[in-house]
Amino acid sequence: MHLTVLSSLDSQCRESAAARLGQTHANSVVVLHDLLDGSLVLRRVYRNGRLFERETTVLEHGCLSCTVRLDVVPTAERLGSCGFDHVVLGLPPGVAAGMAVAGLRRGLSRTAVIDNAVLALDPVDLDDHIWDRHTLFESGFTSMPTDDRTSGEFLIGEFGQVDTVMVHPGLGAVLTGEPREGSAQWLLGVELLGQLASHAGVVGAADDYRPGCFDDAEAAARNRPGVVRVPVSEAKGSFRTVLRKAGRPLHPGRFRDALPQLAAGTHWLRGRLWIASAPKTRIAVQGIGPRVWLESTGKWLADTVESAPGLARPGKAGADVDSLLDWHPSHGDRGTVLAITGRSEDIDPQEISDLLDGCQLTEAEMEQDFGVWDDPLELSDAL
Repeated sequence: MHLTVLSSLDSQCRESAAARLGQTHANSVVVLHDLLDGSLVLRRVYRNGRLFERETTVLEHGCLSCTVRLDVVPTAERLGSCGFDHVVLGLPPGVAAGMAVAGLRRGLSRTAVIDNAVLALDPVDLDDHIWDRHTLFESGFTSMPTDDRTSGEFLIGEFGQVDTVMVHPGLGAVLTGEPREGSAQWLLGVELLGQLASHAGVVGAADDYRPGCFDDAEAAARNRPGVVRVPVSEAKGSFRTVLRKAGRPLHPGRFRDALPQLAAGTHWLRGRLWIASAPKTRIAVQGIGPRVWLESTGKWLADTVESAPGLARPGKAGADVDSLLDWHPSHGDRGTVLAITGRSEDIDPQEISDLLDGCQLTEAEMEQDFGVWDDPLELSDAL
């Protein structure tokens, strides 16, 4: 059995993408799940574009993970046993593809190949999604009051997980009747998408679709906190991504002061920090639109007992490939790496370099005991 996992925030985009994905195999079936108020799951199953099953189920605990475990996975199992070669699983809006993939790996009793993890998106809405301060619940994308993710956080997480982004006009376009495809805003959104998900295939209605390119290990590696992936091309355009590195530890006070300036106006800031007040701790930093936060990801590989770059094995799910590639003879994988994506007029590479350089310890400070900086950054606060 072959599976394609489809996520989205927009039900119209999801249904358009699902219809196309259902045509990629001769014996395909498409399932659309929706989690409604009152812990009610609506399940619709289509074959050749025709609805042949519509059922509702009330969950005892109506949450996104329960929907995957108690309805999405059993439905895939049942349809596989019915002889379908390919099942397209259209997830409820807001359900992450990674959650579904993990649930399928654990819950299926039969062998299944995950062909693709696909995100359906209207590129016109992308910029607004990144900067929206409302939670998914407040915006009406999910029925879960406790879901405090923003739409930008959901999408950035999905960009790391999926191998393909299918672009279709969304519900807003349908309601207003505006022709979005090919418009200036559409093309601008596609350009931003190329910066935020440079690895993914972007597929429009007239574009070729490449099935069978999902890679578990690569998706896990991309999603590891602190990992940095940037576009290969540096062609000039409306958006740009700037990559900067620092080989010395950062002074915690100076970095705290610089962080708001580094994050200002950026769509996506991500990377890992070597902070003098916590020199053995690998700290991940991420900023998505208006939110910025730090988190500890454990020790640097160089500070583990084994302390060898050979531990970062490419091909292993979640492997720290960055540690292997950036290993330094004297300080191992320790160091600061930042990537900042935003509008070209808002991102000044020289200003970013100057700010980061100013945060590094001076020669005199490097000679002091790191214990003198007893003012570690607060990791849980968002700016």
